[in-house]
Amino acid sequence: MAMLEVRDLHVAFPRGKNDEVEALRGVSLTLEKGERLGVVGESGAGKSMLAFAILNLIADPGRVSKGSVTFNGENLLSLSERAIRDIRGNRISMIFQDPMVTLNPVLSIGTQMIETLQAHRKISKSDARKLCIDKLKLVAIPSAETRMDAYPHELSGGLRQRVVIAIALLTDPELIIADEPTTALDVTIQAEIMALILKLCREHDVALILITHDLGVVAEVTERLMIMYAGKCVEEGNTRTIIDGPTHPYTSGLLKALPQHAGRGSRLYQIPGSMPPITGLPPGCAYNPRCEYATDRCHAGAPDLVNGAACFNPLKTAEIAQ
Repeated sequence: MAMLEVRDLHVAFPRGKNDEVEALRGVSLTLEKGERLGVVGESGAGKSMLAFAILNLIADPGRVSKGSVTFNGENLLSLSERAIRDIRGNRISMIFQDPMVTLNPVLSIGTQMIETLQAHRKISKSDARKLCIDKLKLVAIPSAETRMDAYPHELSGGLRQRVVIAIALLTDPELIIADEPTTALDVTIQAEIMALILKLCREHDVALILITHDLGVVAEVTERLMIMYAGKCVEEGNTRTIIDGPTHPYTSGLLKALPQHAGRGSRLYQIPGSMPPITGLPPGCAYNPRCEYATDRCHAGAPDLVNGAACFNPLKTAEIAQ
C-alpha cells in the first residue's frame, strides 16, 4: 500500500441554490515513502486546491464532494477534526508560498516554533527550544540561538522561508507539501531553498509534493510529475520521461514557454488564450480552445487518462520536436 493514495477526488463550490461548480474533477495520485512528486500547471489549474483537499482544509462553502484521501491506511476525509490534527502539521507538514503570511508578525520566531512543537508533543519549553534551535541549524540559518528571539520582519525573505521549512520539519513529518515555496524570492535564493528542500528530503527519507508552475524546478527536484489543467490531471509519469517527450499538447506548450527554448533576441513562446474559469469550462476537453490539435472529438467529450495522458491526440516524437 502506498503511503498516500488520492482516489477520484472532487471539490465543489455552490453556485446559486441548486447548482455547483467543481474546482477539482476526479484527481487521483499515489505517493510512496520518500518519493518526490511535482504538481505543475498555470494559475487556476487546481494545484493549491489539491493540497488543501489532501489536508482536509477546504473551507465552507466548498466541500470534497467525492473521492478519498488515504494516508497510511486512514481516510483523512472521514476523520474528526481532533484526529486530523494529529496528522496535519505533525505527520504531514505544509510549506506555503509566502512566509510573511505563514508567520505571525507579532510573535518571535522562537515563540511560534515552540508553540507548534508543544501543540503536537508533550515537551518542556526548554527542551522544545533546544530542538527548535537544532532545526534552525539544520536549514542553515546562521546564529540560530539569536534568531529565535527575532521577529519575522527582522529577517530577509530567504531566512523567513528557511524558518518556515524548519517549522515544517519540527515534528519529523513523513510528507511535506510545498506550495510554490520560492515564489516570493529572487532567483539565487530560490535555487538555495530548493536545494535545501531536496537535501532534507533525501537525508531524512521524507516524501514531497512540490506544487509549482515552473517545470525547470521540478526537473531538478522531483522523480514523478503530474500536470494539471482546469482541475484535472492531464499528464502524469516519470519526470524526466515527460520533460524529454511530453505527450499532452498542454505539457508541450509549458515546456516550449521555458526561456531556454527561445533563441537570443526572439520572443518567448506563449500558449494561446488562457485557463478557463471553473464556471465557464468549454464542452469536451477543457484545453480544446487553446489546442492546435483539437478535433471534433475533443469538442464532444472529455478524454480519460490513458497511458499517462488525457488526450485523444497524444503527441508523437516528430510533433514534439517542432
